[in-house]
Amino acid sequence: MGKKKRYIHWTMWKKRLITIALLTVAVVTVSAQQRKVQNKPYIDLRPMHFGISIGMNLQDVEMRNVGPQLMEEGDSRTILCDADTWNPGFSVGVVADMRLTNHLALRVTPAMHFGSKHLVFRNLDDLNDAGRPRETTQDLKNTYITIPVDVKFSAERFNNYRPYVLAGVTPMINLSGKDQDYIHLKRYDTMVEVGLGCDFYLPFFKLIPELKFCYSLSNTFDKDHAKELNDANRRVFTNSIDQACSKMVVLTLYFE
Repeated sequence: MGKKKRYIHWTMWKKRLITIALLTVAVVTVSAQQRKVQNKPYIDLRPMHFGISIGMNLQDVEMRNVGPQLMEEGDSRTILCDADTWNPGFSVGVVADMRLTNHLALRVTPAMHFGSKHLVFRNLDDLNDAGRPRETTQDLKNTYITIPVDVKFSAERFNNYRPYVLAGVTPMINLSGKDQDYIHLKRYDTMVEVGLGCDFYLPFFKLIPELKFCYSLSNTFDKDHAKELNDANRRVFTNSIDQACSKMVVLTLYFE
């Protein structure tokens, strides 16, 4: 009987929540349909305009492990490498927007992304007292210069907002120098990106929050880095992978 009462009670609350949600959507829809005074009504008619951007990024990398490695001593060593967290970073840049049609625009948004990737190496042949593989970590610091070229498709403007989606490619330059860490990425890379955002028309400028997802199109792992390590014991960690593909999520605020 107790379970039946709880089920009836939950069913009643579920109906109430659905009713409240439907009423909320109806109220928002009705209020959104009310026309308001438009800020900057002719800003989108300009053939080209410029702006600045600030934001944050989350960097990650996908590794492909090679499995057991044959050592010079004749034994094998198995080390697994993985990026275990998404590390936040800082982004800053500029934007140039060229109008193509009423709904299409070509955007070039050069930016600098400061961040890092946290790598964990697990040695399966070296266990601790708890029987788990011993771990070695590296903070792979990266500073990227990117030059994204995107096509932006915008919906019809309503009042003072206008949502959009975009897609494009992003050539990248990695400014991080050579060092004696285990892993190093190549200097040049190209990413494909997709995103969405919304233009908010304020009295004196446009504020544009945008979320983009970027994925590398090539193998960015620097295989020659192992030859540059002074400590031969580090090379087993470097040689534990043979492919790395960078990923990045970028949340940006544009001021145009």
